[in-house]
Amino acid sequence: MSRKWNNIFFGFGLAALILMAAGIDMDEARDALKSASYRFPLIVMLWALLYILNTAAWYVIINAGGRSGIKFGWLYKVTVSGFALNYATPGGLMGGEPYRVMELKPHIGVERASSSVILYVMTHIFSHLLFWLMSVLICLLTQPADALTASVMAATTVFCALGLWFFISCYRTGLASRLINLTRHMPMLKKRMEAFAARNREKIENIDRQTAALHTQSKSRFAAAVMLELACRFCSVAEIYIIITLMSPGVSYVQCILILAFTSLFANLLFFMPLQIGGREGGFLMSAASLGAGAGAGIFTALIVRLRELVWTGIGLLLMKADRKCHNSNTARD
Repeated sequence: MSRKWNNIFFGFGLAALILMAAGIDMDEARDALKSASYRFPLIVMLWALLYILNTAAWYVIINAGGRSGIKFGWLYKVTVSGFALNYATPGGLMGGEPYRVMELKPHIGVERASSSVILYVMTHIFSHLLFWLMSVLICLLTQPADALTASVMAATTVFCALGLWFFISCYRTGLASRLINLTRHMPMLKKRMEAFAARNREKIENIDRQTAALHTQSKSRFAAAVMLELACRFCSVAEIYIIITLMSPGVSYVQCILILAFTSLFANLLFFMPLQIGGREGGFLMSAASLGAGAGAGIFTALIVRLRELVWTGIGLLLMKADRKCHNSNTARD
């Protein structure tokens, strides 16, 4: 990636990091960190391991079409930086995914880079849908049933089933053309997207073909990528368990699965909220309270999670610049 684009992404991420920090009451954050004690650095380290699973899933996808020569350690840095940019954008796809494509492009070409990033995003979302659907079953098997719970579970099942059907169809035919056609119906983007589609029709079709080929020709690799992402979802529950049991020791790991499932679903439904402010906090509050952990435990968990995101957003931005300096140093030696 050129220095210009690296600085643009870094500047965007830094501005978002400042906005994220500005939205947190520093006195509350200090008290929360004091209460969390050693648990906060523990969850920060936990995410270092979780990002390995994310990187492994993407690594499997990239190499499904043949060896790429990309090193896992370098891809880990790009993964962390990509997620750091995603934390800061509504919908989570406006910063991290273009950054990943631009970083991969010099190594494997723009079309293969785009198709691998699109397929990874699809797999990431696909695993979320599976996680939510499995959480519905866990809820029905472990929690008392009432009319409201049954209605929420039914709505979630329908939503996840439709989402899975949509992504399965996109795995077979590709997603790029569908996204372009969708944006062409938006009033402010219609003319620009029509011109873009006309100029890049062949590239878009190639990206869709490569996306479909990676799925149909390497189904074992696709299954491995989905399993790695799904494992990451269930392992990330440990973060909720570590935090919430500080205030509510009786909460089980199974209950934490349900708390994370509801919170992530609620926050994603409010994807248009800048930095997802309010959505995640509301999800933690409602889910923790409904499962008997208490609203206070939900608010405390939300604050610690937000602080962890701040730490990893900062780490991701630093890795962007560190990677750039390393690249410049190697170029100078060559």
